[in-house]
Amino acid sequence: MEIRTRFAPSPTGYMHIGNLRTALYEYLIAKNEGGKFILRIEDTDQGRLVEGATDVIFETLKTTGLKHDEGPDVGGDYGPYIQSERMGTYMEYALQLVEKGAAYYCFCTKERLDSLKESANGESFAKYDRHCLSLTKEEIEENLKNGVPFVIRQKMPTEGTTSFDDVVYGTISVNNEELDDQILIKSDGFPTYNFANVVDDHLMNITHVVRGSEYLSSTPKYNLLYDAFGWTAPTYVHLPPVMKDQSHKLSKRNGDASFQDLVAKGYLPEAIMNYIALLGWSPSDNTEIFTLEELTEKFNVSGLSKSPSIFDIQKLTWMNGEYIKNMEFDRYYSFVEPKINEVLGDLPYDRKVIATLLQKRIETFNDVKEQIDFLAALPEYSTELYFHKKMKSTVETSVVSLKAALPVLEAITEWNNDNLYGTLSALAAEMGIKNGQMLWPIRTALSGKSASPGGASELAEILGKEETIRRINKGISMLEA
Repeated sequence: MEIRTRFAPSPTGYMHIGNLRTALYEYLIAKNEGGKFILRIEDTDQGRLVEGATDVIFETLKTTGLKHDEGPDVGGDYGPYIQSERMGTYMEYALQLVEKGAAYYCFCTKERLDSLKESANGESFAKYDRHCLSLTKEEIEENLKNGVPFVIRQKMPTEGTTSFDDVVYGTISVNNEELDDQILIKSDGFPTYNFANVVDDHLMNITHVVRGSEYLSSTPKYNLLYDAFGWTAPTYVHLPPVMKDQSHKLSKRNGDASFQDLVAKGYLPEAIMNYIALLGWSPSDNTEIFTLEELTEKFNVSGLSKSPSIFDIQKLTWMNGEYIKNMEFDRYYSFVEPKINEVLGDLPYDRKVIATLLQKRIETFNDVKEQIDFLAALPEYSTELYFHKKMKSTVETSVVSLKAALPVLEAITEWNNDNLYGTLSALAAEMGIKNGQMLWPIRTALSGKSASPGGASELAEILGKEETIRRINKGISMLEA
């Protein structure tokens, strides 16, 4: 049997991390077995639709490398792949259930339903009271003839239990008396998610359904629908939530970062995907860095955990830094050059030299500004920066070193890192001081910061002779004052 999974997002905004993890696992489950990964747009909740959100879904899958085999934009044998374009299908199958006695028309008004929401003691009313289940055939036909608005509800069993097996959570059983007669077709003719996903999954031959654990309680209702139709239920893989902390779920409603937010903050798509793959799944060999191809090869549902995972931005940041360090330079440069240009504008500094210094030092591309802003303009800084216990550098030793370095630097004709470093090291030896006592004050004078992406000679090479000497003179003036 060919494995067929589906990613079925609602176009309601940016791609939430939990949704993207679901898409990734669905992709990996299918591709690990040589199966098909399908994209289906579930837009039946018309009130929540966001303009342009469907394009965000397409773009996200493209950016992350989760190439779908079938979908609205690529076609396939089981379309349409947008639920609002399958409207006739849902009513047809709902009426089949009515004929089978597994569903029924409900003509209750909003006012009547609202009156049921509060019991005598003020507690919320949990279940529909099945008022319309007792309507006669003649009453139903009369209401339909007169155009009385209706919904179609699923008729739940009231005794016994409904059970299903889940790959992650094992066997789940629910007492049928706890199940509400859920709505299948709404009064506007649109299906509910709970009904449409069952019909579509069957018609599209979906073999594995992957979704959040919040749907565990609804799954018995879905299986009762499969049973009513005489269909085979899919394999269920319910995933524990991704948490913001020990007590709160990661949620776009609470303003937590989406995939697009993280990319905008300078994270690489492949690093994000690598990280979220480990939010609920553990490889057998404890490897942490994977390409998508390696994930596809190694992924196995046996590695899925039923425990919630906490989204650790620091761990993602570390992982992103590892990806940046190991990127092929030309691709890395295509990301970092625009960031460098934002800071430096038209300044004639060698971008590739700067990029090379940054590659081993930044963890996200948004770190670039903080790392190199001193190249555009020397910040105001305190002479306390010249003090460095390990380098044995003080204000007094620093002014001596800077004054000694100034004429030597002015005399250099071959202005490059190697020559600068060699000349300054030789000067330190001649003065009988350690390299650090010479290079630390120069680096401080050139950057005005406690940390910089390079040492004294590297920064001097970038800044050029004139600017280097200007900044050293400024440092001497500050120290003497």
